[in-house]
Order: sequence, then structure tokens, then C-alpha cells
Amino acid sequence: MSPIKNILKLEVTNISQHGFWILLSGKEYFLPFEKFPWFKKATVADLTNIKLLHKTHLYWPALDVDLSVDIIENPEKYKLIAS
Repeated sequence: MSPIKNILKLEVTNISQHGFWILLSGKEYFLPFEKFPWFKKATVADLTNIKLLHKTHLYWPALDVDLSVDIIENPEKYKLIAS
């Protein structure tokens, strides 16, 4: 019997004028544009082109944005100011 691999699924599930939702391994996260301004003017293609690095690190190559799950869950702990 071969071992079962733990596959981490990652996808953008919805986009609205207020932000977007990401599903990562069965848990959904909402990223409001107010707290994550880098994504506000992104195209759908840019938002959905997302890579998972190291199980808890997300990267959007077209936008050159990387975030950890902790930043998404606790944005108040981090200074998220875009110039």
C-alpha cells in the first residue's frame, strides 16, 4: 500500500468589488481590498495566478506580491501599507 500524499488545494473562489476569497486546504479566507490594496486593480487572471510556497506562503507572480497565511489571518499584526 502506498502512502497517501497530503495535497494542499489552493484556489480563488470568488471576487467582488470589496475583495476576494481564497480556499486553501479546506479553509476559506477573505482578503478585503481595504486591507490588501495591492490586489484592488489586479485583473482576474492576476488574482487567480497564485502559487503556494512552503504550505503557508502565497505568491502572486504577476503582481509580485507574497503573503503568509498568518498575515491573511491577522493583518492587524502587520503594517500593510502600499505606496
